[in-house]
Amino acid sequence: MIVPHNSFKIQLFYFMTDNKPLRTVRSFVRREGRLTLGQQRAIDTLWSQFAIDEGDSLLNLNEIFGRDAPKVLEIGFGNGASLIQMAINQPEYDFLGVEVHRPGVGQLLKGIEENNLSNLRVMCTDAVELLKHRITDRSLDRVQLYFPDPWHKKRHNKRRIIQPAFVRLLTEKIKSGGHLHMATDWQHYAEQMLDDLSQNKLFENCSDDNTYIDRPDYRPLTKFEQRGLNLGHGVWDLLYRRK
Repeated sequence: MIVPHNSFKIQLFYFMTDNKPLRTVRSFVRREGRLTLGQQRAIDTLWSQFAIDEGDSLLNLNEIFGRDAPKVLEIGFGNGASLIQMAINQPEYDFLGVEVHRPGVGQLLKGIEENNLSNLRVMCTDAVELLKHRITDRSLDRVQLYFPDPWHKKRHNKRRIIQPAFVRLLTEKIKSGGHLHMATDWQHYAEQMLDDLSQNKLFENCSDDNTYIDRPDYRPLTKFEQRGLNLGHGVWDLLYRRK
């Protein structure tokens, strides 16, 4: 069992100019609290059954899940509550959740066991490196990115995970006809997402007016999101189809 340790970690993006690396930008740092006893127990006892170790070989997702079914990748699932609910509500889909914070990974493993789910697996790794090196091209039916770190200070905006280079990477991994679904409660980030995706001709906006959509039924409303809505905060969902 290979579980990433609790040390400081960064995720890296390489932006290209004339096919040469321009600079390296950090998109997250690992800041996590202590695991609860239940989360640690889940990692210790359930990892081999429901988690995927880090490595450098391509993943055979049909083999991992034991069937040929639509595959959904969620990047940054937090404590996993909404991802658990989606796996319960959509048994015809296979879900792979990626998160860098071990307490969230442990919490998701607990949820898998408690709900006896066979269509959900977890990885504790860098999502960009996973997509670049281990996810087969045109193998994903949907990629989900809900409430990523907004890096709200202007000087930190370059650290946001949604950037043109990352969008290009997603065009390689999502099937034709597959979807990219994003949600954020930061309007400026929503506007940037809209701009970055609009510039990529391989993605088609699924909204009627080429902007945002209402939250689809398959995305559960989280407690955090409901709290924000009760305070009058906005939430923006964006859905794109891979041409």
